[in-house]
Amino acid sequence: MLRRIGVSWSFASMSKLKVGFVGVGRMGANMARRLADLGYEVSAIYDHHHPIAEAMAGELGAKAAETLAEVTAAADVIFTVVTDDAAMDEIFHGEDSLLVGAEGKTFINCATVSPESHEKAAAAAQKAGAGTLAASMASSITQAREGTLYLMVGGDKETFEKHEQLLKDISSSLKFIGPVGNAANIKALVNMVMNINTAALAEGLGLGESLGIDLGMLREIFSQTGANSRVLETDGDDMVLRDHDCFFSAAHAAKDSGIANGIAKKSGVPVPLSEATESQYRKLINLGLGDLDKSAIAELTFPGRAGATATEK
Repeated sequence: MLRRIGVSWSFASMSKLKVGFVGVGRMGANMARRLADLGYEVSAIYDHHHPIAEAMAGELGAKAAETLAEVTAAADVIFTVVTDDAAMDEIFHGEDSLLVGAEGKTFINCATVSPESHEKAAAAAQKAGAGTLAASMASSITQAREGTLYLMVGGDKETFEKHEQLLKDISSSLKFIGPVGNAANIKALVNMVMNINTAALAEGLGLGESLGIDLGMLREIFSQTGANSRVLETDGDDMVLRDHDCFFSAAHAAKDSGIANGIAKKSGVPVPLSEATESQYRKLINLGLGDLDKSAIAELTFPGRAGATATEK
């Protein structure tokens, strides 16, 4: 029933692959659940916080690996979903490395990290005889669980085609975008614009609140004019209701804006709006609100809220 017609790799053949995961936070855990639901063997799971790996491994019937090398040994394809450049460097270049015994394996690196970090990992993997894809995700937790990720994949075209069915099984939109570094560059631009839009929406709604304007009416008008955005759909209500349950944290928004700003600096392109947005998210972190959703940036712009009061001081 799940066999797909017109593709070179059927589900039946791809599901025989053993899949490992390194990093099972909100995104990695739900990607693993999705693949397990489809019949893939999730063979090994590793997380820096071992109890998290143990819990996920117990849920999926996988091995909770004590070392990164154990994941590589147990899997054909290893998804990595780590937090930042330092974590990426650790898993590929540390004393305990995924590259031990990696010949013939494929790494699909999904973290939002710098282009240099992706390129460094890919070069090291190639030297070890392994393949690498950078699979940047413009999606959130729900899409990871449902297999409807928006994936932008960079790397070797042959490696991409070999694993295209696997990637399709976790995505609703899949784009091959060329070299490994392209994935990180484009993801940085996506998140740069998204974060700017989020900051702008928080300011518009906060100013509307201070003027005594009905915010339901204002959001409707925004949605029908040039003020419309995807962020208005996803975050507008949450900003007003102060519902900041985390789908994409303010801390990650600060990190990702920082990546984009670093790329811009190297390219000699001024990005004052993105720099201001990063500054706002770093204020949230300093206020102890970095673990809230990115919509919490409204706490800095709505009158009478603690963050806005702190900012005024």
